[in-house]
Amino acid sequence: MINDNRIEKWVRIFEEATEEYHRMNSVDVEVKNPYGKGSLELMLFRKNYIDAVQWHLEDIIRNPRIIPEEALIIKRRIDRSNQERTDIVEQIDDYLRDLYKDVKVLPEATLNTESPAWAMDRLSILILKVYHMRQEVNRSDVPVEHRERCAAKLEVLLEQKADLCEAINQLFTDITTGHCRMKVYKQMKMYNDPSLNPVLYCYGQSVTHTAIGHR
Repeated sequence: MINDNRIEKWVRIFEEATEEYHRMNSVDVEVKNPYGKGSLELMLFRKNYIDAVQWHLEDIIRNPRIIPEEALIIKRRIDRSNQERTDIVEQIDDYLRDLYKDVKVLPEATLNTESPAWAMDRLSILILKVYHMRQEVNRSDVPVEHRERCAAKLEVLLEQKADLCEAINQLFTDITTGHCRMKVYKQMKMYNDPSLNPVLYCYGQSVTHTAIGHR
């Protein structure tokens, strides 16, 4: 059960972004973000919309008849999307860290295994899973057995959503009361960085030899 208005609001924003993507249903349409510049709501909407676009890019690239050249273009888009996803999550964490910077942390305060924004990242993906599984439940072009299997999966996803919302709510309660230290954990993505990926910074040299030397 979602029992906190804050979590309810964030869920609604994620669901709103998911619905907005599927209104146009195109990976090439950039939606107008309805929230104010610099707000947490704007970042959450943007986060889920990135996830929705990437979800469908992942579908497209799995087309067994896709032209290899097109698959490579899509793969590069997915790489950029992963970086954008990481960047927006870390921006959300920076926002929250600043928001709670004056909270007095108790001596016995604990650490969480992930930062608040990475927990919300999981929630954003879960919202998309629920949306698409519900679509499968409502299909009319499949056997009833398919819809029944998907209905059972949807029930599990909804339980996971409720559990995750409760856990995120508890995390924020612990942070705001000083029972949990607010820490930001950076992902330090390397594959998109031309100074850190040996295939990129050794481009034009003996890439194979260099790459092996880094393992």
